[in-house]
Amino acid sequence: MSNVEKEAGPQGDDSPVSPTPPDAKKRREYKDFGHDEQKPTHANVDMSLIELKAEDLYDKEKVDLETIVVEDVFKLLQCDENGLTTDEANRRLEIFGPNKLEQEEQNAFLQFLSFMWNPLSWVMEGAALVAIALSNGGGLPPDWQDFVGIVLLLFINSTIGFYEERNAGNAVKALMDSLAPKAKVKRNGQWQEIESANLVPGDMISFKIGDIVPADCRLTEAINVSIDQAALTGESLPQSKKEGDQCFSGSTCKQGEAEGVVISTGANTFFGRAASLVGQDDDTTGHLQKILAQIGSFCLVSIGIFVVAEILVLYAGFRYSYRDGLNNILVLLIGGIPIAMPTVLSVTLAVGAQQLAKHKAIVTRITAIEELAGVTILCSDKTGTLTTNKLTIDKETIRTYGPFSADDVILLAAYASRTENQDAIDASVVSALGDASRARAGIKLLDFKPFNPVDKRTEITYREESSGKIKRVTKGMTGIIIELCTRNKTEELENTLEADVEEFASRGLRALAVAYEEVEGDDPEAEGNGFELIGLLAIFDPPREDTKQTIDDALALGVKVKMVTGDQLAIAKETGRRLGLGDHMYPAKVLKDGPAPGGKHMTLDEMILDADGFAGVFPEHKYEIVKRLQGLGHLCAMTGDGANDAPALSRANVGIAVEGATDAARGAADIVLTEPGLSTIVHAIRGSRIIFQRMRNYSIYACAVTIRIVVCFAILAFAFRFNFPPFMVLIIALLNDGTIMTLSVDRVLPSMTPDSWDLAEIFSYAIAYGLYLTASTVALVAIILKTSFFHDKFGVTSPTSSNDYELHMIVYLQVAIISQALIFVTRSHGFFFMERPSLALMGAFCIAQLVSSIIAAYANWGFTQIHSISGGWIGIVWVWNILWFIPLDWIKFAMKATIIKKMRERHSRAVAAAAAGTGLQITRTQSRAASIHESMYSNRVSFIRRAARKVGFGTKITVKPEELQRFSSIQAQRTGATLARNPSRTPA
Repeated sequence: MSNVEKEAGPQGDDSPVSPTPPDAKKRREYKDFGHDEQKPTHANVDMSLIELKAEDLYDKEKVDLETIVVEDVFKLLQCDENGLTTDEANRRLEIFGPNKLEQEEQNAFLQFLSFMWNPLSWVMEGAALVAIALSNGGGLPPDWQDFVGIVLLLFINSTIGFYEERNAGNAVKALMDSLAPKAKVKRNGQWQEIESANLVPGDMISFKIGDIVPADCRLTEAINVSIDQAALTGESLPQSKKEGDQCFSGSTCKQGEAEGVVISTGANTFFGRAASLVGQDDDTTGHLQKILAQIGSFCLVSIGIFVVAEILVLYAGFRYSYRDGLNNILVLLIGGIPIAMPTVLSVTLAVGAQQLAKHKAIVTRITAIEELAGVTILCSDKTGTLTTNKLTIDKETIRTYGPFSADDVILLAAYASRTENQDAIDASVVSALGDASRARAGIKLLDFKPFNPVDKRTEITYREESSGKIKRVTKGMTGIIIELCTRNKTEELENTLEADVEEFASRGLRALAVAYEEVEGDDPEAEGNGFELIGLLAIFDPPREDTKQTIDDALALGVKVKMVTGDQLAIAKETGRRLGLGDHMYPAKVLKDGPAPGGKHMTLDEMILDADGFAGVFPEHKYEIVKRLQGLGHLCAMTGDGANDAPALSRANVGIAVEGATDAARGAADIVLTEPGLSTIVHAIRGSRIIFQRMRNYSIYACAVTIRIVVCFAILAFAFRFNFPPFMVLIIALLNDGTIMTLSVDRVLPSMTPDSWDLAEIFSYAIAYGLYLTASTVALVAIILKTSFFHDKFGVTSPTSSNDYELHMIVYLQVAIISQALIFVTRSHGFFFMERPSLALMGAFCIAQLVSSIIAAYANWGFTQIHSISGGWIGIVWVWNILWFIPLDWIKFAMKATIIKKMRERHSRAVAAAAAGTGLQITRTQSRAASIHESMYSNRVSFIRRAARKVGFGTKITVKPEELQRFSSIQAQRTGATLARNPSRTPA
């Protein structure tokens, strides 16, 4: 019987050992799937000169704290294995700061004021000042009524924005809370427990199973250590660590115990880098704020043109008194500015967020809903997002090499697995049985040897209760197991096994070999009859059940899905094949090196657009991918679940944290899913497109009303010297906005392609509608003043003066009714009566019109120059508006058939020309055009944040883009360079 070397215990001198023949063939190396080992290096500088120059430490070719040998780390950090003294630790704490992430504290008062800091608000604030200060003339008191109404509108809008902003910005806090609060450290040669915030580079730390690693460190001792860093790097399996390896802050020790020397703390750790990227202030604005900026600019330009015209015509031409001319200008300022637009859109988005919550999607930044409607690319993390993050035996790919079936192999492998305190692999094997109790059913356990990094296998010796025979099963790394197999190891078997292992590796599957032997007699420690290789199991992280359908649904909605994972390329390709994503994926290094010469991609941007995904990426890589796609004009959504996803979640137009995500990911995300899988995203995309249609409808309406008010009252002033009271314009605005709030629950249909703000279309419709409605009012006033038509036909008393108080009321009622009715035209694609509005919108419209009619019938407000009118005039105005309302649909159809059609054709030609010139299918949305005012509309209030920092209200972590290329060099820069400036001893 051949002897096989085992771990069972120390063997005596009489243990027979088979001699190794001199001509023995070379041991095979099975190219199993795994990480390439990185060889330790030496710092390429004279380590006797500890006082290194900062420029040397910036050069990663000279010093890299991740990879240089531990002895050089000790020399560079000026420490040893006895740890630091208390005095030295305190000195370094002053130099490097605490081992925690700083959080910016915003001044609440400045933040509230920031929501009154945009051009729309400036115009209204200017109008308020005009009403209270400049209007104090001509023997009349200040215009208190207009002043109070304007200020009320401003405060309502600012309060909503302030409340929304105060509930946001918690990403850095969540990352900070994830740090380990306590750490075991050696100080003055003695182990003690301290706050992890007090750790400094050079400290000796210790951690064991269940502990969170408190700072980035290099291990000096490692006993059977396994570290789970999935939340940081996205790797599916816990990683075995040995002496000299690096462990990341925030990762969890799953097995063993270790000691190490701290190389980075706080914001300079791998974990801190993610927080810095999340907190990075690049002064960009949200997508919706860009739209508001351009709509605001349109309204401002429209108002500005006619305000200047009124100043010239009324004062220079008509010699108006100071106060009368000012009132006319106030009408344009108050009526023309859609001051409630941010409020109306916020309410629309907030109601939409409540509707999405019914689909288990919690929205943490409501403006992200609008951006989700326009998303063209969904960048998805793999581990825990597309997959279950739970290792599984792939039963379809099990290989058998003897008389045993695939089910027999799984059962025997389960025997050789722990049933309690399992690691990930043992859990996957036992769960493959379906019934975990079968792993010990029908056998009596005699001896069990758990996995350890040296033997790299498990082994069980048991007695089979049915036959009474003692048997032994082992499972583990392929190369180790085949060396134990003496009964059936042949050249043919080894060739077959090698081919199978390489096939598994090429598909990203981890191979687990299983062998079996019988033991004669009743001694469980006796040698068996020789192990026989019986099977090869494939272990992988399977896709979630609903992920494939979700991806198909996303593609049907015009959203391309790309996988961006920290796991390895082979795993990413296999997952992509299983999900139908494709396997056209690249390693992360191409993001730095660019496409290979002579390849099909000319530029890196072209490669990123074409790729199905990227593997082996770090936080800055994910961030860079999203940033480049955004630079090409795409709106990107990013899904993820770990702290390593937080930077890209924050950078993306829409960050989505999936169910079970870490606090860090949830804090950085805009939408948090509370149900497993990605199916909720499809509901969210459809829901967001419904919300987008509501906002688009309102935007057309708001711009049309601006044109309608500004042009109409300017023409009336020029043609008839008509002086409309400003307060009544304020009443129209309040009633209009109150009604339009109900658009947030209006019935609309989502589009099947990503939505984008085509502002040229919106402005074209607005101008057409506005000019038409202007004509309806001017025609009514002209007929009243120039003819006796209404008196002759209906017997009503016609005003004779252009500034008759009753004429003011007639114009108020006509403008109020038809302006609100316009919403039924803008909300529909066909005839307005073919698309039924919501009951809320219809009810609010009816109530508003009832209020307007009651005001017209009974209001005698002398302070605002109006007088009630008869029921006959109210009826005339209603009939007049109905007659003018009916052709509005035909104007819409005419616009679609002419101007809008030509604009879309021109846009299509421009996109095609850009694609032909660059080779890239650029889908640049028109809404991403630059605006000189857009930063002033940002809900993230970058302007006020800069001001707050200058006056000392807060501090913030910042990262320069050039520093994001290589994380390890940043660690070396911060630690070594600081010590070089503050040496604890002089160079030799």
